[in-house]
Amino acid sequence: MSLKVPKANNVQLFKEGYKHLQGLEDAILRNIQAVSELSNLVRTSLGPNGRNKLLINHLGRLFVTSDAATIIKEVEVVHPAAKLLVMASLAQESEMGDATNTVIIFAGELLKKAEHLLIMGLHPSEVIKGYELACSKALAELEDLSTSSLPSPFTQSSLAEALKPTIASKQYGFEDTLSALVAEAALAVMPNNPKNFNVDNVRVVKIMGGNLSGSRVVRGMVFGREPEGMIKKVTKAKVAVFTSALDIAQTETKGTVLIKNADEMLNFTRGEEKQMEKIFKEIADSGVKVIIAGSSVGELALHYLNRFNIAVLKVLSKFDLRRVSRVVNATPLARIGAPTPEEAGYVDVFETTEIGGDRVTVLRQLRQDEPGFDTRTEKPRTATIVLRGATANHLDDLERAIDDGVNVIKALLKDPRLVPGAGATELELGKRVDAYGSGLKGLAQHAVKRYATALEVVPRTLAENALGGAEGNEVLSRLWAKHEQKGGEAWGVDVEAERDGTLVATDYKILDSLAAKSWAIKLGTEAAVSVLSVDSIIMSKPAGGPKVPQQAGNWDEDD
Repeated sequence: MSLKVPKANNVQLFKEGYKHLQGLEDAILRNIQAVSELSNLVRTSLGPNGRNKLLINHLGRLFVTSDAATIIKEVEVVHPAAKLLVMASLAQESEMGDATNTVIIFAGELLKKAEHLLIMGLHPSEVIKGYELACSKALAELEDLSTSSLPSPFTQSSLAEALKPTIASKQYGFEDTLSALVAEAALAVMPNNPKNFNVDNVRVVKIMGGNLSGSRVVRGMVFGREPEGMIKKVTKAKVAVFTSALDIAQTETKGTVLIKNADEMLNFTRGEEKQMEKIFKEIADSGVKVIIAGSSVGELALHYLNRFNIAVLKVLSKFDLRRVSRVVNATPLARIGAPTPEEAGYVDVFETTEIGGDRVTVLRQLRQDEPGFDTRTEKPRTATIVLRGATANHLDDLERAIDDGVNVIKALLKDPRLVPGAGATELELGKRVDAYGSGLKGLAQHAVKRYATALEVVPRTLAENALGGAEGNEVLSRLWAKHEQKGGEAWGVDVEAERDGTLVATDYKILDSLAAKSWAIKLGTEAAVSVLSVDSIIMSKPAGGPKVPQQAGNWDEDD
């Protein structure tokens, strides 16, 4: 008699409510589809002719931008595979500050190409192996494509030239003005060792009204508010920075005071007044002419500050307080009292000016060519770009372009090598990786060749965004023909399409940072490989009870 073997039909492995998707159809192809959706969303925003997206986030704030980093930050991506791409592009943003769109588009294209191979029967591990081989080859070839580098003694014109392609991809038509502003601000705060350049030292203040040509660079900081007291302008002033409130100390408990006559009434606050007067007299005697307050300024304190001719500015952001301390070289104090000589800072000019109807306070250090410049004071550590524009959304977008430009300067100071832009580098890498794939044996060669065609996505997208789909394909075929010729490595897409839609990128000074390209290829490949290596999706039941539908209108218990 044989033993009965129990059938394992209803083995409950996971808790109730779990979702388990596995296999090619349910997991891998579904992930690829989600990533393709995200890639297509930002693809039309690539390059100078990229389209803007109008986003309204969960707080109801409006964004009109073509900056991929902002788009993916404000669009709440829920799909786990698409989130991997978002993480890769955020890594690119924090590392290089530019080419975030390239990461998403390239990773999305790699996965679209992998989809055909998987449907044909290739195993995901073969595709992953091919992609990793192709990535190594592409990065090695990228090192050879560097045509020039940023000249060593930095000048405003050379820095502006290197920034133009990056800023043009965000604000086409304004790149000359913006790159000149960014280069001027960066040179104003450039440390003796350029590798220590800090992105945070270039600030942006947006003031509505006027147009971009009214923008300028201020060596120091600009605050969009007036000083609290009557003193509006001070020159060559000693500065004290306080993080505590400039006010009468409040007791923790409330007390009741019985006043019997008029003398007691008059003398009630005299002690506090004398104490406050003594404190501010000490501050005035120490030579301080400007106070930066990180908290509230009381009425009584303001009275004595005006009496002693001390200007006081309220800066409520602790980050701005830290920055202004760096500009004036002061130590923020948590107590009210006269600062020691080491704790006090110095500013050449503290003044209130009017920009486009807005009253702003400027703390600035004089330039070497200005009268009254003191050679003993060291270089300012912050520069502010005052941006003018018609709408708040436009100003926000200009700020994003400036932020990208400053980050590109930081990347170029670390690695000054430049490669041809306008899609020329990607097309040349595609050509070389394809030749490398043809010489390989085994199934991985199919993935390597698909990787080479995926690299075409950047020039193709640039051409499609500028000229439309059909014309874009024609431009791409012309570019392939020119890259096949000897010395054709620098041929790229001409977004203005003046001749046949192609140009030599190096002749037009369209150059990109080699480091940014290298990181984009690396992170895009890693994101695609991460998605391909997933074969199961296991999702637990979300925490919390059922979502209660919102009642429309007014309701009560009788409804």
